[in-house]
Amino acid sequence: MTTRVLVLNGPNLGRLGSREPDVYGATSYAGLVQECTELGAELGFDVEVRETNDEAELIGWLHEAADGRIPVVLNPGAFTHYSYAMRDAAAQRTAPLIEVHISNPYAREAFRHNSVVAAVASGTVAGFGIGSYRLALRALAEDGAS
Repeated sequence: MTTRVLVLNGPNLGRLGSREPDVYGATSYAGLVQECTELGAELGFDVEVRETNDEAELIGWLHEAADGRIPVVLNPGAFTHYSYAMRDAAAQRTAPLIEVHISNPYAREAFRHNSVVAAVASGTVAGFGIGSYRLALRALAEDGAS
């Protein structure tokens, strides 16, 4: 039996490949989806990748994960720095939740240095490009989420 995993992405991540490729790399959002689903299958996961620019939708997905005991890989995008509503939804987790970032927030503007999610996440992976997602999925597999 495969374990369902949600890979949830916040604002602007659907623009991967065209948005600031010097910061976020050249991989498109479709490429991210493909990488996550393929690696997930190798690890015994049924990975569903979602992206939204809507805070309420992201919160609803976090509620879905909590209610279903579904592990989450979460890239909150800009919501990382100020969305206490999203943080409170993440805090309700009933399975591992790993915060990911493509870039290293601590090597960027000062406002990016604070994550309201980090304190309620199982862990954080940042600064490895799309590889941050691969590392997070591998961490879930090693944690026994599969």
